[in-house]
Amino acid sequence: MYSIKLPFQMMRRDWRAGELNVLLLALIIAVSGMVTVGFFAERVELALARESNQLLGADLLLISSKPIPGHFAEEAGRLGLKISSLTKFPSMISNGEGNLLTQIKAVTDGYPLRGRVYLSSQPSSAAASQPQLQAADGIPPRGAIWIDEKVMAQLALRGGDVVEVGATQLIVTELIVREPDHSVGFINMGARAMINAGDLEATGLIQEGSRVSYQLLLAGEIDSVKQFRDWAKKRLTNYQRLEGIRDARPEIKAALQRAEKFLNLTALASVVLAGAAIALAVRRFTQRHLDGCAVMRSLGASQNQLLFLYLVYFISFGVIASAIGCFIGFAGQQALALWLTGIVETDLPWPGVMPVLQGLLLGLVLLLGFALPPVLNLRSVPALRVLRRDAGLSNFHSIAGYLLGLASLSLLFIWKAQDLKLGLYVVTGFAAAIVIFGCLGWLLIGILASIRHQAGGAWRYGLASIRRRSISSILQAVALGLGLMALLILTLIQDDLVKDWHASLPPEAPNHFLVNIQADQLQPLEEFFQHHAMEQPAMAPMVRGRLAQINGKKVSAKNYADDLHAERHIRREFNLSWANELALDNQIVQGVWWQDGSNEPELSIEEGIATTLRVKLGDTLTFDIAGSHFTAKITSIRKVDWDTFRVNFFVLVPAGQLENYPVSYITSFYVPPTDLAVIHDLVKAFPNILVVDVALVIRQVQQMIQQVSQAIEFVFLFTVLAGFAVLYAAIAATQDERIQEAAIFRALGAKREQLSRAWAAEFAILGGLAGLFASAGATAMGFAIGKHVLHLEYTFNPWIWVVGISTGIIGVLIAGLLGTRSALSTPPLLTLRKLG
Repeated sequence: MYSIKLPFQMMRRDWRAGELNVLLLALIIAVSGMVTVGFFAERVELALARESNQLLGADLLLISSKPIPGHFAEEAGRLGLKISSLTKFPSMISNGEGNLLTQIKAVTDGYPLRGRVYLSSQPSSAAASQPQLQAADGIPPRGAIWIDEKVMAQLALRGGDVVEVGATQLIVTELIVREPDHSVGFINMGARAMINAGDLEATGLIQEGSRVSYQLLLAGEIDSVKQFRDWAKKRLTNYQRLEGIRDARPEIKAALQRAEKFLNLTALASVVLAGAAIALAVRRFTQRHLDGCAVMRSLGASQNQLLFLYLVYFISFGVIASAIGCFIGFAGQQALALWLTGIVETDLPWPGVMPVLQGLLLGLVLLLGFALPPVLNLRSVPALRVLRRDAGLSNFHSIAGYLLGLASLSLLFIWKAQDLKLGLYVVTGFAAAIVIFGCLGWLLIGILASIRHQAGGAWRYGLASIRRRSISSILQAVALGLGLMALLILTLIQDDLVKDWHASLPPEAPNHFLVNIQADQLQPLEEFFQHHAMEQPAMAPMVRGRLAQINGKKVSAKNYADDLHAERHIRREFNLSWANELALDNQIVQGVWWQDGSNEPELSIEEGIATTLRVKLGDTLTFDIAGSHFTAKITSIRKVDWDTFRVNFFVLVPAGQLENYPVSYITSFYVPPTDLAVIHDLVKAFPNILVVDVALVIRQVQQMIQQVSQAIEFVFLFTVLAGFAVLYAAIAATQDERIQEAAIFRALGAKREQLSRAWAAEFAILGGLAGLFASAGATAMGFAIGKHVLHLEYTFNPWIWVVGISTGIIGVLIAGLLGTRSALSTPPLLTLRKLG
């Protein structure tokens, strides 16, 4: 009985008899859906990350204040990465009549590795109202210099003019309109120029003690970049750091994280459907194998032998079905990638093998999670069942099976979510939904059963059938409700959340920042906006200070030697500001916001920087502001929605506490692409104000939102298949019982049309209950996920209830009638002989 051949012989027999159809289909669709979502989500995430890297000019930057040793480039070459380098430094540019402090960038061939440098087709006409862009073909040639609009305007330069840069002279040949890394951070806000690295030595500007930033740009395959990052981290010195797009730009980091959560939410919906389908399929499989186990027990098989037999059976079956699902999932995502070629503007990179491993693990965990307790049920079947078919049914193991399966499903949720908070919300939501749906289903079935005598013939029989199979009916309604709830979350609810994400970054989101506005320029700047018929933007005060002490103890970069990100913040000055009202894109996560008129020295800090600096609520921070110390206690910690592109600060204090310190102002506003001449006029009128163009960053985030929306629409096609599997499994779960019922009723004179109408009433009631459960659960889950995980304002959608209930009724009704045709077509005499 411990033979390895026997489980496979049983599997082959069951396959030929059609016993495995439901379970195999449910498991294949579950795994293929999961693998498709996993592959596709990973490829889209990689593509989004790669496109975002165009804002950085590379996939990864190695930045140093000293020349970068050659072994870094050698290791990058060994890993097959493309490399380029640049040197940044401030210097004066002179045209004989004027001088201008400019950020000069000396670049080598290949720059940029990601993205493009865009030039104006009219370098001799700086006043062009709308410059025509053209992508640069390479880098500046030797002896040439490319300048930006600020240099051209303030030095009154034209194409062909000669400027002095250090000890050499260079010819102005192009006007830089946009370059990849100009939108990353406020370090590149001043006048800019680009030269060939071959001219750097001739300038004589790089001397001992010069303020120079050396950068090694790297780009290539995701795994190779990751290998280089891991290798380089161990060899970085105090004056070196690695930087990716997530490190450089909080708005891009927030958008990428939100995109990943949306895609993970999509994947979780398919897991829910998988669990519901497999739970119903395993229940039917167990019921149909009770007689066979009883026969084997009567022939002398022990419980351990039966346990071994079915464990090998299910493990082998799970591996085979999961492997088929993985293959179908890979083919499916490749088809989607080809379909998406015309929509996504970049090639989707090839994913790793993790989705395959996740699919195999999913199949085995779901199958064994729901099947192991029923296997214990099978091994406990007494031999007496050969004579008495009502013997040997243990409800304990059935209940334990669902509990173990739900526990397994919960672990998969948290693992697949890759976000503990999102995973816990989904797990808690579905667990609560199961309990509430079950109790509500029991109550509603009781109420409906009490009024069945007042209903017509078909409805009366349908209600009586549901009441007679109350436990089975509740399980079916809950499983169908969970499946439909997952579909509603994936479609209507997620569509609402994506719309809310769109609303958080409208088309007219601020795309320009003005920095270093002086107090005496506020009135002239207001007049400038009025003259150009532009809406007056709000001016935010800004005081610069260096963090000097935490809780009265001096801090320096050495205190954060193990964290380069924190070390950079300690070395740099913080931008402090004040406010009496909390901005709409800020949310208090710890502590309380101060009351109006507060005179206590207190501050509110952004949660990300608080984590980086390892400070908490109640700590005191001391800032060195122009030689004077300002000390305040942390009374609140804020979460900032950076991807709104509005002015925000890491540190805020109440009004009236920083006004006596040197203050400048910052603002953000929207300029339509057709009115860029306004920026040229602003630069000429206020040459000291730094103008930062973040339009490229905003377009990248908006495109990211659009691509995530399209990815969700494609993935939905596969999730619908999983939904059909749930319907199929739910109808098949009572197939045998319906065949017996049909035989008895037809033997007593009932017509096929009467049975069909009665079953239609039963299916309509089940579908209505499932739709009611799904609509309520999807609304609650959408609110919780939107508000507490994705930090979006969820808008109630009444159509969820209409679509949910109507879809439940129509879907279950059609699937039920199609699935029970065989029960009506089976001759009653044949069925009664089997029962006898």
